Amino acid sequence: MAKPTILLVDDSVLMRTIIGDIVRADDELSLVGAAENGKVALEMVKSLKPDIVLLDIEMPEMSGLEVMEHLSLMSRAKVVIISSVAQVGSPEANEARALGAVEIIAKPSGTMSLDLAHKKGHDIVAAIRRAAGLPPPAKP
Repeated sequence: MAKPTILLVDDSVLMRTIIGDIVRADDELSLVGAAENGKVALEMVKSLKPDIVLLDIEMPEMSGLEVMEHLSLMSRAKVVIISSVAQVGSPEANEARALGAVEIIAKPSGTMSLDLAHKKGHDIVAAIRRAAGLPPPAKP
């Protein structure tokens, strides 16, 4: 069985690095690309055809919610939101769910969550694996 392919979309280089490292740590997942904004992400979706898109909400040029509006018309990729504004019950989280997000993970310390791997790394991998139909990861 082929590894599920993942496109990571976040405007922060640091967050792309941290989340990318989290994804690459699971040998059953394949990170195929990273985009710095929604416009670039939509172009990458066309060429890479990922199974899963990890998507921030607050980004310049095109928000994650705007990306989701377009994505549903061009791809069957499942969307996992990883965002500082996606707290449970927030308007952004509710809109992301309404637009089809399969999982929503709030960054624990705001936009620059340097503690993301420590606090939410397992949750991120678990969410990706659920979206891909894989068994849950081993407990940390």
